[in-house]
Amino acid sequence: MKEEDFWIDSTVRPLLDASSFNVLSHQHRAGESMPSAKKLKTLVDKIRQLIFPGFFGEIDLKSSTLESFMCTLVNEVNVILTDQIFSGLCFVCEQEANRDLSGKRIDAESVSDKFIRALPELRRVMITDVSAAYLGDPAANSMGEVIFCYPAIKAISSYRIAHSLFSLGVPLIPRIITEMAHSETGIDINPEAVIGEYFTIDHGTGVVIGSTSIIGKNVKVFQGVTLGAKSFPLDENGNPVKGIPRHPIVEDNVIIYSNATILGRITIGHDSVIGGNVWVTNDLVPYSKVVQTKNKSTEFFHGGGI
Repeated sequence: MKEEDFWIDSTVRPLLDASSFNVLSHQHRAGESMPSAKKLKTLVDKIRQLIFPGFFGEIDLKSSTLESFMCTLVNEVNVILTDQIFSGLCFVCEQEANRDLSGKRIDAESVSDKFIRALPELRRVMITDVSAAYLGDPAANSMGEVIFCYPAIKAISSYRIAHSLFSLGVPLIPRIITEMAHSETGIDINPEAVIGEYFTIDHGTGVVIGSTSIIGKNVKVFQGVTLGAKSFPLDENGNPVKGIPRHPIVEDNVIIYSNATILGRITIGHDSVIGGNVWVTNDLVPYSKVVQTKNKSTEFFHGGGI
């Protein structure tokens, strides 16, 4: 008996039973390609090279060759990004009637063009994040050290890239990008979250920021912080209702210390301080302070400055 025949009855035929995989399979159709995590990693690396020239990828840059280098890199980003956006658009289209491949290719080219034109603004915002990390950490010796070494910069830059694509209507691809950063850094930022300038995460590991979170400017969080949801409303069939705001709103100039958990669609007022290891499920007015006492209870100090 051939080796391949040995497995037919015990393994191959059960695996071919459509009832066992219809939920877990994806049908490939002619002309459509699947999104590629490998290509998306290359894409993110090249975008980081554009945002932080000399820090990622090719580091032997000279002023005389910088323009040529940038032009080449932008073209490479455009090719990969267009291809991956096209794959994402095809992946989420399950109706045969909507299988307009030429139209999807045109849409992908248009979105890629818009994204690339927004790269200077993306760099401007990322500079504020790097600045916040550098100024907020006495252990940081230079901006370059922050860019090279801090996992928060990798996670936040991936989030900024992904959020820009999400805002342009790109499906699936943004989530793949942020989940790759999650795997690498331990920082989980949903690409749908809205995060203002001068955002920083100190140490970073274990941070979770849910999809409908809104974070203002100049916010700093430490490791283990969760901006999550309290519960999931169910529809008449018992399935979770999707797309409703269920994560916190954090206003400007807030500091959230390690392992704090903030749940539900509540508002943390500007200039507040959330101490470590506390659990917050109610709105806080501006200038509030929440700390854990020696007996493990939580104390709230509302307003009036800190």
